[in-house]
Amino acid sequence: MSLTARRVIAIHVAPRLAVATRREPTEGNTFDLLGRPLRDLRVSLTDRCNFRCTYCMPKDVFNKDYQYLAREQILSFEEIERLAREAVSLGVEKIRLTGGEPLLRKDIEVLVNQLSQLRTPDGGPVDVTMTTNGSLLARKAAALRDAGMTRITVSLDALDQHTFSAMSGSDASVGTVLDGIEAARQLGFSPVKVNTVVRRGVNEDQIIPIVRRFKGTGVTPRFIEFMDVGSTNRWELREVVPSAELVRRIDSVFPLTPSGARPGRATSRTFDFLDGSGRVGFISSVTEPFCADCSRLRLTADGRLFTCLFGAEGVDVRAALRHGDGDLAGILRSVWYERSERYSELRGESGAPGTAQHAEMSLLGG
Repeated sequence: MSLTARRVIAIHVAPRLAVATRREPTEGNTFDLLGRPLRDLRVSLTDRCNFRCTYCMPKDVFNKDYQYLAREQILSFEEIERLAREAVSLGVEKIRLTGGEPLLRKDIEVLVNQLSQLRTPDGGPVDVTMTTNGSLLARKAAALRDAGMTRITVSLDALDQHTFSAMSGSDASVGTVLDGIEAARQLGFSPVKVNTVVRRGVNEDQIIPIVRRFKGTGVTPRFIEFMDVGSTNRWELREVVPSAELVRRIDSVFPLTPSGARPGRATSRTFDFLDGSGRVGFISSVTEPFCADCSRLRLTADGRLFTCLFGAEGVDVRAALRHGDGDLAGILRSVWYERSERYSELRGESGAPGTAQHAEMSLLGG
């Protein structure tokens, strides 16, 4: 029986608030002040992008005068691999490559191959994946697959070309992104996920077309609540479309049933199509914070560590990487051990965003 028939929307439960319970590190496990393990590493490869998405790199700020990182400031593949190796020894099981746009990084498949060789303390493989805007994916998908990447996420905020151009601030064709998604699917990437940031009054009308486009293809669309990441995207709560509302909209056209409770560490809650033709996901950082399960450490392209997507300042480890002056594993452990951020939960408790400046998403990589 569908959600509509039962008049039940099961996406919202009481937020799982982080509870301060210090846990001592064990072999292959590192915990923060709130008892959250280090499991995921997100690596930004560049602060540059060929899109100017309004919620990430608005073109009036990221224009021809904007000062991007100089080449010598950006970590080499060898430096990234070294830090990733130490992070894996401390419990990291999944590495996501981000940007800016990661496919702008020349020879990225070389890094993918290096990271795919890493092994967890128990000998298991490390999951290496990527989030991309998809504009270059069709030409790079085969090289990524050959290098060891098996899953990928593509950002796509609209199928309508006019809306897509307005949100991406780009002249790129929607067809180019769709070609990249199809190339990944044909090459056996699994899962292939499509992320859509939803802004009220901007691309709400694209929700059903996106679901219809990917339903039955094995590609999982995921809808993301517009977040106050960074300090330049002019976030307003009134532009947030709650995931519960989106569930109702989709369910009225394509009946859904809950896939089950959102597993720990996962950013999305998923619903299956009642006819068995796939699923759809919802990332609800604003209305249903998941800080209590967050296990993500972020490395910027210039070698700073951030322990929260909404952080303001990172810990610079570039010198330690380049000059070997310090215990890198010890630095990583110390950074994580002192971590206590739970910004989205606090935002929810206060009903308003914080006033502190946040690092830009193009630096942190989402």
